[in-house]
Amino acid sequence: MTQTFDIDRLGAILRAAALAEIMPRFRRLGAGDIRQKSSAIDLVTEADEAAERFIMAECAKAFPEATFVGEESVAADYGLIEKVGTDDLVIVVDPIDGTANFAAGAPVFAVMAAVVSKGETIAGLIYDPMGDDFVQAARGEGAVMKQADGTVTSLRVAAPVPLGDMVGVGSHSSLPASEKREFMARLSAVKVLGNYRCAGQEYRLAATGNLHFNLYQNLMPWDHLGGALILSEAGGYVRRLDGSAYRPGHTTGGLLCAADEASWQALHGAVYGG
Repeated sequence: MTQTFDIDRLGAILRAAALAEIMPRFRRLGAGDIRQKSSAIDLVTEADEAAERFIMAECAKAFPEATFVGEESVAADYGLIEKVGTDDLVIVVDPIDGTANFAAGAPVFAVMAAVVSKGETIAGLIYDPMGDDFVQAARGEGAVMKQADGTVTSLRVAAPVPLGDMVGVGSHSSLPASEKREFMARLSAVKVLGNYRCAGQEYRLAATGNLHFNLYQNLMPWDHLGGALILSEAGGYVRRLDGSAYRPGHTTGGLLCAADEASWQALHGAVYGG
């Protein structure tokens, strides 16, 4: 399927949506263009919705056989999320990953897509509208960066380092308050822990060798399917927090990505005790 699905055509659609619907609205949103969803840090903007409509319409023309599952579409009809792990061909899209950053005028956001065939992720793309470039992967073909001038560079995750030298990102906002203090205390074993509020940019940093780990609590498919495949194809080790493989149908169980299995085990043991 990776040989027959046109990943570059999908990339061109993401880029066109960013140029037409996202970037013209960046730092130009009015008060009525930003709305809260589940919390003060879970936002949707007019740009998210317009970009998803654009991508959905273009995907319907380019890939009529595919089911389209977008973050904002699922917000309107949660049942769509079940199709990710069951339908024959699914295109999963986050029109703006890092919406809170986008709404605040911070240039740390991305457009993300994953392609799932019969329950297996076969392609992932992360487009950076600010840099006008992609990191992407097709299953079994490695991960690359594609720049606007046509330059293509193979990607490789960072070389393994001891736990105390690790630089990575982690999320904890969904943890109960009673667990956050201990969670953060255990993560003090690493050298640097950050959070960019944008999984897309965090996956890009890891795929280009600039992070040693990514740790997430929630598993919405538009946030992680593409990035997890890209990191795997760049040589990384990606597993849910119980050590099991991450599959397109999973929406719980957390995710830990590291440079290799030994690094995964060292970090997991420090944070979770096993």
